[in-house]
Amino acid sequence: MLHAVIMAGGSGTRFWPQSRNRMPKQLLKLAGDRTMIQQTLDRCAGMIDPANAWVVTNAVQVDQTQQQLPEMPGKNVLVEPMARNTAPCIGLAAAHALKHDPNAIMFVMPADHVISPREVFQAAALKAVSVVEADPQRLVMFGVTPAFPATGYGYIERGAAFEQVDGAFDVKSFREKPKLELAEQYVASGDFYWNCGIFCWKAATILNQLQQHEPEMYERLQRIVAAIDTDAYDAVLADEFPQMNSISIDYAVLERATGATVIEAPFTWDDVGSWLAVRRLAGEDDNGNTIDGPFAGVDSKNCIVRTTDDHLIATLGVDDLIIVHTADATLVARKQDSERIKDLLEEIKRQGQTDRL
Repeated sequence: MLHAVIMAGGSGTRFWPQSRNRMPKQLLKLAGDRTMIQQTLDRCAGMIDPANAWVVTNAVQVDQTQQQLPEMPGKNVLVEPMARNTAPCIGLAAAHALKHDPNAIMFVMPADHVISPREVFQAAALKAVSVVEADPQRLVMFGVTPAFPATGYGYIERGAAFEQVDGAFDVKSFREKPKLELAEQYVASGDFYWNCGIFCWKAATILNQLQQHEPEMYERLQRIVAAIDTDAYDAVLADEFPQMNSISIDYAVLERATGATVIEAPFTWDDVGSWLAVRRLAGEDDNGNTIDGPFAGVDSKNCIVRTTDDHLIATLGVDDLIIVHTADATLVARKQDSERIKDLLEEIKRQGQTDRL
């Protein structure tokens, strides 16, 4: 049976001040009238029963996650006692899915991507499932055709065709965040994709791969599995999970395993990595401004302006700014500094204003 696994433990610091520790970007409405995590589950409607959907998050986000996804059983919101990257996250979800379904196939997705249209996404997902059904040892991922030579994404190099399913290919290599010259070569070759972090595999297969490549992690997962549905579960999880190696599923398994397979993503994809993404998603007015909320501007161009209530943002003679207003904090930054918001948060923490984070 097909299970959805939604990875939702991120803090979303790049979207401060609207994104906070207790309300990261996946719980916000950044693209449309549904939050990003709601859209992620919506994308699976009709393809995956909500009873077979799992969310992996952290303790401070559990209540909001359950409130936003009432169609999903509360017990399917799995809690990471400590952030340990995607391999332990996926291992925990695989352990739970396999405990309740020995034939579970996992479709793994981040909670903070914008993807459309739904029907194209679902057709691609089912193609990935067909690869796994044809060869249960296959580890399938999606590659996005590069729109430009990005240096901030990992790349997947396409190899030979997987003959049983049209449009699926062996993975020849993985290349991490290249310098610009290499990225340009990758794009020009036509054989490279951006790694968008969406995966499909049998739960048993990914656990077997963890057993082979991360044996200590696997043993800790097995102790957690033994405690599922018992009164000891929370204590065992709290003891075992934080001791796992903090490593991505790419490094832990995919770059070491045979059977890695890539399907070219036919859907549109945006990882919504910073406030600059809002411009791509929401468009702009005649002055190049992207506006969400009450706004009045004179001689103001190419700004991103967002407010969460009826507070008016008024600008005069400014260009290329990010302005985000919330009830207790307001951000004003040059767009070129959008990646430095984390530095600002460090300064706020240094000042002891952790209630603003």
